[in-house]
Amino acid sequence: MNKTIYLKNRPSGTPSLNDFEFKEENKPSPDEGEVLLKSKYISVDPYLRGRMRSGESYIEPFKVNEPIESGIIAEVISSKNPNFKEGDFVNGMLQWKEFQVSQVAGLNKVDPNTAPLSAYLGILGLTGITAYVGLEKIGKLKEGETLLVSGAAGAVGSIVGQIGKIKGCRVVGIAGTDEKIQKLKNDFGFDEAINYKTTGNIGESIKKACPQGVDVYFDNVGGEILDAALENINKFGRVINCGAISLYNATETPMGPRLEGTLIKKSVLMQGFTVRDYIKEFGPAINQLAAWLQEDKITYSETIVEGFEQTPQAFLDLFKGKNSGKMIVKI
Repeated sequence: MNKTIYLKNRPSGTPSLNDFEFKEENKPSPDEGEVLLKSKYISVDPYLRGRMRSGESYIEPFKVNEPIESGIIAEVISSKNPNFKEGDFVNGMLQWKEFQVSQVAGLNKVDPNTAPLSAYLGILGLTGITAYVGLEKIGKLKEGETLLVSGAAGAVGSIVGQIGKIKGCRVVGIAGTDEKIQKLKNDFGFDEAINYKTTGNIGESIKKACPQGVDVYFDNVGGEILDAALENINKFGRVINCGAISLYNATETPMGPRLEGTLIKKSVLMQGFTVRDYIKEFGPAINQLAAWLQEDKITYSETIVEGFEQTPQAFLDLFKGKNSGKMIVKI
């Protein structure tokens, strides 16, 4: 039999295990031109929460009583397509199933001899690309500038900070535990880091950690931390809106400081983006990240949870900050 994970309900507020349903189906067989895939690694990401809503967004929402999908590394078990053979490993947007048939559109082969398979969901996948293109296309970092990163111990944030150091910047990270603070400084080379849960005043803490002000803020959380970053932004500063995890489970739109005055007075660029805006940049981004990885200029962190049945819980744990780096389920 073949286990599949469905979206059972559209969550109100923070999702729970009751919003997911496991079903058993018959194991499929490929038709001409198709391949049969066995899932090996599943990516769980905060943006999936947005796809559980029914409203219009940059990507189609999940449908209730249909399988959830995300980035998956899978092995070709059998093939009726001349471009793929048994034993190949592929990366693609696939459903949360142990086995599935694919018509191969959107599948990319990955080489386990070049990097661990899980890395193709992280630093050599959409995670790494997101960090790279956000800084390159919006941040436009210059040597000597100060880069502030929220969600800095997460999958994207930890890579953002390391790219900032490669570019010759002062890098300050924001995270939520003392363990993560030490990891940012000791493992990822951040110059300074702030525990937002224990600081009495996040704005003052940013000011102290960034004595020359903030030139580029890579925002993964939104909310009050974004407000505090803008208190410290420099003239011609750039704010990269990549994520807003602090708001994803909100049932009402929270109110905060009005930002217009700061944006105008300091000529600040504030731009949101999704990685799919830059599909043409994927190749160069992966090539550069792979080169830095080979040169030991950049490293990555993973939290790997074992077992297909643990996929929903691993997703929920993202909102509790239980991951360090990329959260991945190993099947």
